[in-house]
Amino acid sequence: MADEPHSNGEATCTRNSTLPEEFVPAECKFKMHTFSEMILDQKVHFQILKMTDSLYFWIGNSLEMDSLAVAMCTKFDSVPSVVNLMGNKADLSSSTLAQRLAKKTKKQCFVSYNIPTENMLLGLVEQRINKEINDKPQQF
Repeated sequence: MADEPHSNGEATCTRNSTLPEEFVPAECKFKMHTFSEMILDQKVHFQILKMTDSLYFWIGNSLEMDSLAVAMCTKFDSVPSVVNLMGNKADLSSSTLAQRLAKKTKKQCFVSYNIPTENMLLGLVEQRINKEINDKPQQF
């Protein structure tokens, strides 16, 4: 299968025409949504990968992935469980954002927050994601 980019920043999977007809690949359930925003004089890029029951958020201003956290709601607590999978354990940006997004979306959320820590920036990034969720709920 190949990804075909769309003008709105989304990519969808399509059938590779070089496969014989008897090989029909499973339907791709991944949807990608990208956007950028100037926040506190920084160009911040957002890439969201929507999967069947989970979301992956990459947020950054350069091509790197320094951290990764995952959060999910459970029946045992009203606060989603969260774990830092990769990166500096002292930097709670990815895990904090993952926990808040999991609570809002009711989905398992992977978050990779790759912007140097600045107190006001994380809150503004979260506001921008919430605006996108409200404006384009089909992407989430």
